Amino acid sequence: MRINLIIIFCIVSGVLNAQRQQLQYFRPNNNMGVNVFETTKNDTIPFNGFAVGVGGNFTQDFQALKHQNSAVPVYDINGVNANQLISLTNGFNRAMANLNIDAQLADGIRMNLTMYLSTRHHEETWVKGGYIQFDKLPFFKSDFINNIMKSFTIKIGDYEVDYGDQHFRRSDGGNAIYNPFIENYIMDEFATEIGGEIYYHPLNGLIAMIGITNGELNPTVIASSVIDPSTGKFNRYAPAFHGKLGYDKRFNKDFRFRFTSSFYVDKSSAGNTLFFGDRTGSRYFFVMENTTATSNANAWSGRYNPGFSEQVTTFMINPFIKYKGFELFGTYETAKGRTITEVDMRTAKQYAVDLIYRFPQEKEIFWIGGRYNYVKTSLPLNPGNIMINRTVGSIGWFVTKNLILKAEYVNQLYKNFKSTDIRSGGKFDGFMVEASIGF
Repeated sequence: MRINLIIIFCIVSGVLNAQRQQLQYFRPNNNMGVNVFETTKNDTIPFNGFAVGVGGNFTQDFQALKHQNSAVPVYDINGVNANQLISLTNGFNRAMANLNIDAQLADGIRMNLTMYLSTRHHEETWVKGGYIQFDKLPFFKSDFINNIMKSFTIKIGDYEVDYGDQHFRRSDGGNAIYNPFIENYIMDEFATEIGGEIYYHPLNGLIAMIGITNGELNPTVIASSVIDPSTGKFNRYAPAFHGKLGYDKRFNKDFRFRFTSSFYVDKSSAGNTLFFGDRTGSRYFFVMENTTATSNANAWSGRYNPGFSEQVTTFMINPFIKYKGFELFGTYETAKGRTITEVDMRTAKQYAVDLIYRFPQEKEIFWIGGRYNYVKTSLPLNPGNIMINRTVGSIGWFVTKNLILKAEYVNQLYKNFKSTDIRSGGKFDGFMVEASIGF
């Protein structure tokens, strides 16, 4: 069945790419989108009228992971040890698929709608979000506005918040085409929220963006009945603000340098999900989960959510250097926040570095890579610091521009967790293999 799905996706990919009209200011869903961050202001695609592009992603993983811990037994009322790890075996994980619909509505005006057709967390079809992107405003019929828009982009809708640069490289449900590894960061920064972003990015390499959102994945118009212990008042739903400042320049065909700093601030929320907004789930199925775990309820295995659901202030810097086939992508992140039951803010820090070598020169269809990812933080209502570190080695191959194969070895360690925590003395390691299609 999985082989048949892959064959069907390959056939559809070829047909649609042969018929698709190119869209303006668009990140391709194939290998041409690798190392693309914000869409640029390069006006290279002529407008030839209304056009619709239908694309998709399909990903299938094979998992061979094992885990262990040293947590003391904790029994529930039925005598089940909540700290006993579930038994793992080698096998295929649930296939994931996305459907992408992009429409060129007018010259410089594009719409996107993305749906999750099947994921670990949602087996059923689920809408990720949609937005309209304005790179031109032709309806004003103004030369003055047209000149301004040569350096500006406006995005409005329910979209993937542009906090940091890592979210441009992460796997998202069936879309794994941009990620040289199989899983995302331990502390996964990803959220879709309702709002708008304004970009200033002239062709000299400068990047500046400011955005405002509702600060929530699931918006509500029902007034809060919960008292915030920090203020002694009813919880309020404040807007969230985020921004980015950076520089991205390709100095010649061999050398590119990018450096950005980003922030995200939400002073109060009904349930902020900046670190828990992924509705698809992790690639590491059931690692460090107990015997009662299910794929849906425990969909984020191997990740860590700091639980900043009420209040969060976070800052990230990302350097990116590419010289010929060599790439370095780094992350430094510091975040403060709390849950609705906490009074004081907690701090979480994350560091990561990716080293990739793509070859052969010019084509770059193969790669080898390594990643080190480290998180240090404290648990809710627990002042002691815990640490999680992950080491990953990866190899990959773009079989075609739409089809990718990759394999990795991962080793993840949990340190300083309480002896009664299932993650105490925790470790998982092993191999993963992934095939992914994007068109």
